[in-house]
Amino acid sequence: MKTKNIIISYKYLGLLIFLSITSFLTLRSFKEVNKYDLSIEGDEFITKKDLIDNSSLVLPSKLIFIKTRYIEKELKENLSLKNISINRRLIPFQLKIYLQTRTPLAYAESKKLNRKLYGYVDSEGVFIPKEFASIEETNIFPIKIIGWKKNFEEIVSKIFKLYENNINDLELIHIASDGFIFVEEKVLKKILLGYEHSKIDAQLNLIAEIKKQLKQKDTLKNLLSLDITDPKNPKIKVFKP
Repeated sequence: MKTKNIIISYKYLGLLIFLSITSFLTLRSFKEVNKYDLSIEGDEFITKKDLIDNSSLVLPSKLIFIKTRYIEKELKENLSLKNISINRRLIPFQLKIYLQTRTPLAYAESKKLNRKLYGYVDSEGVFIPKEFASIEETNIFPIKIIGWKKNFEEIVSKIFKLYENNINDLELIHIASDGFIFVEEKVLKKILLGYEHSKIDAQLNLIAEIKKQLKQKDTLKNLLSLDITDPKNPKIKVFKP
């Protein structure tokens, strides 16, 4: 009988401990998060103020009611982040934010509501506002993108992919307000891609082939421009002394 009473006592003790821990964690989940409870891991130049100013996060707020997935989406878009993860933590009590910024590859200019925006673009063609770009003061970006638009991200990325092994050959990607694209590079000079963006894959494949052919013919030094707006009928303009 004594052994049975001991077993029952241990069961009640275990239940009491379980209920105590559950109550403790529940109370902590309803505790308010303040600015000092934010913990940022990753690139240090993104501040707590940046996170609050560029999302719907309002502090203080109860931990359980913070919409982490929604805020992740906001910050990834507004700060041009590559990755972000926000986790509620009870022990230690904090809102843990891990973020990864994008690596700038080219200087870029864009327009929004008739206002010129300055920043950079990464290898995926994503625009990074100047204030959220992780760069050193000594960084030099030989490539310039004029007229960046969000719906041109994939095209810009594909152009970068073409030049990934000789990125210094690429100098300019120009996107006009009407969507006309041309590229400037060191070897083929000016390359007209035009309006029909569905042809971009064929056009980029053609650039490599034309370079190879012109090199064999020793024509590159006299080249002025290449028009591949119609990839089936490329037009080469050369300098005639």
